[in-house]
Amino acid sequence: MEEISVTIKRSRRRTLSVEVQKDGSVIVRAPRKARQEVIRDFLEVRKEWIASARHRVMQEREQLAAVVPLDETEVEALKERAREAVTARAAYYAAQLGVDYGRIAIRRQKTRWGSCSAKGNLNFNCLLALAPQKVLDYVVIHELCHRLEMNHSDAFWAHVEKMMPDYKAQRAWLKENGDALMAKIYPVT
Repeated sequence: MEEISVTIKRSRRRTLSVEVQKDGSVIVRAPRKARQEVIRDFLEVRKEWIASARHRVMQEREQLAAVVPLDETEVEALKERAREAVTARAAYYAAQLGVDYGRIAIRRQKTRWGSCSAKGNLNFNCLLALAPQKVLDYVVIHELCHRLEMNHSDAFWAHVEKMMPDYKAQRAWLKENGDALMAKIYPVT
């Protein structure tokens, strides 16, 4: 295996874990008192998995780097499309849920698809306009359900599931395709 740098993050955890980040870097999470030899052995046993995961991540990075970013005019048009779609869907689903909300803002967010403030203001990523309708609906429902539960408890997810029984498929779509959408505004370098 090629020589790679590994960052070790120690905490009060009891077990070792390894993860490959989107930039290909490797992080080992370890108990505070784990000996270096134990960590080294742990990595040795997992070297094939690490190499495979790094290869996959770097291929994904290359694909994302090939995505043609939107220019400012296209982003502004996207914001308007998102505003129209989100506003209509929020009104529809809020009535279904029996909740109200404050203002709706459409932004170019780097890491979030949506959010709900304690005051009931809703924020959505303009890139949702490029997602399938059911994915956009899922994000709207998710944020509106925070008007009932300001957390991600079982009760919160029960509200989401009641409104959209297949919400897990929409979450999976975002997980699978979200980086490619984000690359439309935030190119991978």
